[in-house]
Amino acid sequence: MSALRPDLAIIARHIEPGARVLDIGCGSGDLMATLRAEKQVDARGLEIDAAMVSAAVGRGLPVVQGDAGHDLANYPSGSFGYAVLSQALQTMDRPADVLEQLLRIGGKAFVSFPNFAHWRVRANLALRGRMPVNRALPESWHETPNIHHLTIADFRSLAGERKMRIERSWYLTGGEQRADWLANLLAEQAVFLLSR
Repeated sequence: MSALRPDLAIIARHIEPGARVLDIGCGSGDLMATLRAEKQVDARGLEIDAAMVSAAVGRGLPVVQGDAGHDLANYPSGSFGYAVLSQALQTMDRPADVLEQLLRIGGKAFVSFPNFAHWRVRANLALRGRMPVNRALPESWHETPNIHHLTIADFRSLAGERKMRIERSWYLTGGEQRADWLANLLAEQAVFLLSR
């Protein structure tokens, strides 16, 4: 699992062996391939990018092309043990609705996202008056797919408003897991495990 992106490695470590998993925005299927090989997980994928779907299918992974913003409604309730949405919540038109769909489809949901309250983001805005381009946010404002700039505090607030239970959370800086202390200021990324 060490070859996985850090947020995906955390998710992979905490998914039970043999579980059914829907990986939404699965890219070329790195998480799915790892889960299938190391935990005998029945993993399925949904990806909007045709080239990524082709790459995943080429690896022998069951991935369909679709838009999470619309197509999640077609999945039966409770059809998976886990739904995973990694680094894509901030790109969704209606992120709160997508979170509701994740918890309807899966008993539990892993969600990871970049923290737009990280001190470097704040410093760029305060001192330079510009949106940052850094390791966690590598694209310029006009090229990024990010349309919602959420923070860890924003996510916790939304989960509370929607009566979603936060079972666990992990915070990352420089790809390394860090303590919860001042996470909204010091963490570049967050991973949450949600349930009802």
